[in-house]
Amino acid sequence: MRQNILKMLIDNMGEFISGEDMSDILGVTRAAIWKHIEILRQDGYVIESVPRKGYKLVEIPDTIDEYVIKGGLSTKLLGTEILSFDVVDSTNAVAKEKAIAGCREGTIIIADKQTGGRGRMGRDWVSPSGKGIWMSIVLRPSIVPTKAPLITSMAAVAVMKAIQRVTDLNVSIKWPNDILIDGKKVCGILTEMQGDMDIIHYVVVGIGINVNLEETDFPKELRDKATSLKMELGVNVRRVDIIQVLLKELEDIYLDYINKGNSNAIITFVKENSATVGNRICVIGVDTSIEGRAIDIDDNGALVVKLDDGQIRKIMSGDVSVRGVKGYV
Repeated sequence: MRQNILKMLIDNMGEFISGEDMSDILGVTRAAIWKHIEILRQDGYVIESVPRKGYKLVEIPDTIDEYVIKGGLSTKLLGTEILSFDVVDSTNAVAKEKAIAGCREGTIIIADKQTGGRGRMGRDWVSPSGKGIWMSIVLRPSIVPTKAPLITSMAAVAVMKAIQRVTDLNVSIKWPNDILIDGKKVCGILTEMQGDMDIIHYVVVGIGINVNLEETDFPKELRDKATSLKMELGVNVRRVDIIQVLLKELEDIYLDYINKGNSNAIITFVKENSATVGNRICVIGVDTSIEGRAIDIDDNGALVVKLDDGQIRKIMSGDVSVRGVKGYV
């Protein structure tokens, strides 16, 4: 009932809708309508009430409610179905369950808090309640599996553009899946694929953005490596603003590639805004590590590294972790 009332208020944002009309449409008493309005007010929604006029939604709190996200969303594919949760273990885990069960492409799983959020290489991801964007997107691209790393690049470009549009902050992309501000990580992307040799069944794109975290929200060992939009700006940022812009940017990039098959614009943007290409790096694998200079990103999104002995290696997303020789970059 609460969700239905909220949807009606959002659909009529800034205009009065009478309690009688809401009561008739929803088939409940006006007293029940009033009760749920009071609950919404307690949750931070600013709702005016005027006798004989009804209720008017004036202000929406910083929330990840699916109806709030959809209220300003201009996408056609991403977000047609949004499942929002107060707490989950991992949005990627939920997204994979939904993908296996046959959910539609573009389904979004988003949570206010994760208790078991993961980054690459199985690392923990700090995901406190109400302070970040912890979101996973189910895609079913009609591309061969060797092109899958491009999905990570698309997501990185979309996140970077969204942060820039909403905050004007200067951000960069650390290959393959991190977004940095002044060398500190503000976002991580975890892309997981399930498919066969020549076909992709689904790709889950997990995106974690530190939006309104404080320094004390991070473990001490991460405080010189991680940051948030609030820490950089000094003010809170509405999460829904970032989410809506991000989904539109990602949809535009994704559909353009799926329809045209040209990755040039994606790779060019990543290289132009890279915190990795041109730098000396250490590539850390499961059993070994190599040092060299990152010299390029190829058409499939692989990092091209020139080793000290002159050899050229191509590193694919998911195989390695990249760190600067003098520490995290």
